[in-house]
Amino acid sequence: MQESEKELREVAKKLLLEKKVDLIIGYEEGTLPLRTRPIFIREADETKKLVWNFRCENNLCFYLKMAKERVGIVAKGCDIRSIIGLIKERQIKRENIFIIGVPCSGIIDRKKIEDILEGRELLEGIESDSQIILKGEGLEEKVDKDKLVHASCKSCKYRNPVLYDTLIGKEVSQGEGEEYSDVEEFASKSDNERWAYFNDEASRCIRCYACRNVCPACYCPQCFVDQSLPTWFGRTLHPSDTLIFHIIRTLHIAGRCVDCGACSRVCPMNIELRMLNKKAEKDVKELYHYEAGISLEELPPMATFKMDDPQEFIK
Repeated sequence: MQESEKELREVAKKLLLEKKVDLIIGYEEGTLPLRTRPIFIREADETKKLVWNFRCENNLCFYLKMAKERVGIVAKGCDIRSIIGLIKERQIKRENIFIIGVPCSGIIDRKKIEDILEGRELLEGIESDSQIILKGEGLEEKVDKDKLVHASCKSCKYRNPVLYDTLIGKEVSQGEGEEYSDVEEFASKSDNERWAYFNDEASRCIRCYACRNVCPACYCPQCFVDQSLPTWFGRTLHPSDTLIFHIIRTLHIAGRCVDCGACSRVCPMNIELRMLNKKAEKDVKELYHYEAGISLEELPPMATFKMDDPQEFIK
């Protein structure tokens, strides 16, 4: 990882010195143990702050939608798939983006660490190749990194960037898990069991909209939930209002979601948002033979129309 960080800093510094980009978006160490945060660099000397490790959880392409200049961005596999989606939907221009691709073996899920801590404060995290030692007052526990990997990373088929201008480090092996095993297991349950599950999950939602705000695919100037003319549904915590918000948002990102996991990670109520999104992804793949963020040429199925499209819904 240290070699990758060194190479990353050299590439970023050269890009700024040669005026190929005006801004570098990457990661730096956070102020809390085992955390990183986004960093925005305009001066070549500042590139020494850049890091790359299994704690770089943010999907940085979210910030590209606000950039008005030439940007170099540090991007892992899922981030790059999001970038491809934004390019195809004309939210950003390919020529204004320099993609610094980084192979990713998976990022840790900090919520799994919080479960281990059980409310205790983490004062230090010591990393090795395969383990993390969590330290705090009256706490010292060794945990295998594999047990902390985020759910979206375990079955990821695109850990190596599918598009980049320069690649940092060596390519890695892909995820070993079945991509839709969780969805298929859930689909095997009865209608009543599935409905009870979603009702239980939605009952915890506080309508903070963090899932929407962090999602790279959510870029509408005005979200449907904020419209008053017409008013589609209430902005209350009533279960029906909450459920319809999550269902409609899932439909809006169907064929566009790349399963980066940002929505699940940011949710303060630990709602399993990924289940709905992954089900929509599976349906799009089976019905339209399409995967989001793989090709710059192929249009998303919800953004195109063919004269020979089946129209069984018309009676």
